[in-house]
Amino acid sequence: MKILWVIAGGLWPVNAGGRQRSLNIISQLAYHHRLTVLATHDTGDDVEGLQRTLSRCQTVQSFPFKIPKAGTLRFAAALLRSWLTTYPVDIWKSHVPELSKEVSRLLSNEDFDLCIVDFLSTTANIPKLRRIPTVLFQHNVEHIVWKRLSQLDRKPWRRAILGLEWRKMRRYESQACRRFNLTLSVSDIDRDILIAEAPGANVQSFPTGVDTDYFVPNDWNENSTELVFTGSMDWYPNEDAILYFVDFILPLIRNEAPDVTLNVVGRNPTNRTKTAATRAGVTVTGTVPDVRPFMGRSAVYVVPLRVGGGTRMKIFEALSMGKAVVSTTVGAEGLPLIDNKHFLRADNPRDFAAAVLRLLRDTTKRKSLGSAGRQLVVDHYSWPQVAREFEVKCLDVVSKHRC
Repeated sequence: MKILWVIAGGLWPVNAGGRQRSLNIISQLAYHHRLTVLATHDTGDDVEGLQRTLSRCQTVQSFPFKIPKAGTLRFAAALLRSWLTTYPVDIWKSHVPELSKEVSRLLSNEDFDLCIVDFLSTTANIPKLRRIPTVLFQHNVEHIVWKRLSQLDRKPWRRAILGLEWRKMRRYESQACRRFNLTLSVSDIDRDILIAEAPGANVQSFPTGVDTDYFVPNDWNENSTELVFTGSMDWYPNEDAILYFVDFILPLIRNEAPDVTLNVVGRNPTNRTKTAATRAGVTVTGTVPDVRPFMGRSAVYVVPLRVGGGTRMKIFEALSMGKAVVSTTVGAEGLPLIDNKHFLRADNPRDFAAAVLRLLRDTTKRKSLGSAGRQLVVDHYSWPQVAREFEVKCLDVVSKHRC
C-alpha cells in the first residue's frame, strides 16, 4: 500500500506514550508498505532524528508549530475563538495551515491507497475525502478525558468551561468517527464508547504494544523503599495523578514506612508538580535519556491516575521489565490485566497505600506479579504482533473501498 500518515504533533524524541505507539507502528508498516509521513514539531523536537529513525519511509516531512498549552495567552485566545464555532478548543488550536496545505497538495497530486489520521486533533487539517479510504487512529476517547477533568475540577467557573468543552468534543468526536471509513481505538472499552456515541460508524479496536526487547528485567539493584512513576509531566492527567499521590497516598505510606521515596520521571514537569514534590521530599527528574534505570531500581511502579482515556503504555513497559504495579482502575483501563495476578488495583488513597506497603514488604508477591506481567506482554503484545493487527485492519478497509 501507498500510505499517507498525518499527525498534528511531534514524533521524536519518544517522550510520550502516543508518540511511542505511533512511531512503532509506522516503523513496522514501513517494512512492507510505502509511507509518507507528515508531522509537526515544537522547540526541542528532533526532526533529523525522526527522519533517521523512519529512514525506511519514502518521505518524512515536519512543519514547525507550537500547539498552545493550557494556561498560556495563546491557549486563552484559541479558547475564546473556538467559542464562536462548533469546534472544541483542542481541535481549533491544532489547525496548522502549512500542514493542511501539504496534505491537500499530496492528495491532489499523488495516488495514495490510504490516509491515516493520527489523533482526533489532526482532523482539523484533513479535507473531506471520498477518493481514498481514511482511517482515524484514536489513542483516547477524547471527550471522556475532558469529562473526567470537569468532574475533578474544584473551581465552579473552570468546571463550567470544561463541561462545555467535553460536550462539544463528544459531538465533534461522534461526527469524526462517522466521517472516516474506519476508526481504530486502542481498547475494547474505547471502541464500545465510540460505537455508542456514533451509531453506524465503523469502529474497531486493536491492542497497545511494548518493546519487549528494550524493556527487559535487568541487573539494577532493586531498592525495597523506592517507588517510581513515569510519564509526560506536561500532560494534565499525569500531573493530577502525582499531586493526588503526594497529597493523599504518600503520607499514608510514610506513616508506616518513613523511608519510602518516589521518583517522578518525565518531561516538562509543571511548577505545581515541582513545588508539591519539594514539599513532600519527592524527586522530579524532568527529561531523562533512559527511564529504565529508574524503573529497574524501584520496588513498585505506581499509576495513581484519576483522569485519562485509551490505554497506558507505561504499565506495559513496567510489566515488560518484570516490575510490580499498583494502579487505579482508570490507570489500567483498557488493558487485559487481572487484578492480583498482573497488578494490584486500588481506587482510594487508603487501599492504594495498603497495596504499595504490601508489595514493599513481600518480595515473593512482587516477583510473582512481575513475572506474570512479563509473560503476558511477551506472549501477546510485542510491537510486531500489534502492528500486524493494525495492518490487517487497514488492508481490509482498502480492499472494501475498492469493491
